[in-house]
Amino acid sequence: MRELKNEGKRIVLTNGCFDLIHAGHTRLLSMARGMGDILIAALNTDDSIRRLKGEKRPILDQKQRGLILSSFSSVDYVIFFDEDTPEEIIREMKPDVLVKGGEYAMDEVVGRQKVWDSGGEVTIVTPHAGHSTTNLIKEILNRFVQ
Repeated sequence: MRELKNEGKRIVLTNGCFDLIHAGHTRLLSMARGMGDILIAALNTDDSIRRLKGEKRPILDQKQRGLILSSFSSVDYVIFFDEDTPEEIIREMKPDVLVKGGEYAMDEVVGRQKVWDSGGEVTIVTPHAGHSTTNLIKEILNRFVQ
């Protein structure tokens, strides 16, 4: 990370579960990539997701989610965090830009103050309306489970 910053690269960080990739995720990643030189996607580990979303999640394990995200040309690096929030990673990385999806209000963005304190920006990207992993799971259940 230090090497990239020393080279003058603008580091963008986004984070989340990225459980079932959908159009909202792809839009967020594409827009985030346009905000800097390097995009890092921080993913919750499987254990972290279970604590946050319940025992039935994640649908895809962290290895699959990491492989999928790393295949996107917009994503330069994928890292995992096991905590419930990415606050420690944000504190350590001090990204130039922290990007979150539009389902968050600014006062809900974990690590925002640490980014601001280090001179960075926090940006909220509005995803495609109605696109979420939870909605996708509900749609699958409605269509295929009686």
